[in-house]
Amino acid sequence: MLALIWGGPLPAMAAHSFSAHMTMHMSVVALAAPLIAVGLAGTRLDPSASVPLLCSPLLAAMLEFAIVWSWHMPALHGAARSGGWRLVAEQGSFLLAGLMLWLSCLGRASGGTVAGALLGTLGLLTTSMHMTLLGALIAFAGRPLYGHAHGGDLAATVADQQFGGVIMLLAGGLAYLAGGLVLMARVVLADPSSRGEATP
Repeated sequence: MLALIWGGPLPAMAAHSFSAHMTMHMSVVALAAPLIAVGLAGTRLDPSASVPLLCSPLLAAMLEFAIVWSWHMPALHGAARSGGWRLVAEQGSFLLAGLMLWLSCLGRASGGTVAGALLGTLGLLTTSMHMTLLGALIAFAGRPLYGHAHGGDLAATVADQQFGGVIMLLAGGLAYLAGGLVLMARVVLADPSSRGEATP
């Protein structure tokens, strides 16, 4: 997945297309990171078991919030779009933040406790909300927020930006929402004895 995202046509397209840049971003945090985390959760490579204090779902959600919103500030976004080490730094931080979040949430839930699943759910739903908010802000902006070039065509620039916002709104919001709902289902379907309730 990562080889396709970073080795395919998207990096070159992202230099002049906001929606291509957003597709890269969402593919890293909402596809590649959770797939890697699913493979690692509950194994000896899962850091949520060995360093649980550093792998708090809420801490990871706040870290991802800070990284994602920072890289979407126009100045930093423009720097990443220029390519080179700045793009590598942006994409690398997206992957690390996404992995930390998904591993924190899935790792806690894989422990089998209701409390762990609830914490994981809260982390993913919090991330879903801020991704949805940022996507909506970009999608509904009526003027260019970023300097992507479309031959001086203002309408094309705004349309490309709005499409990128929709990608974030749908892919980002839905991926984290779906993850949170799966973990919440574990809570609802959990054995009553694991909640400390007496079985009838």
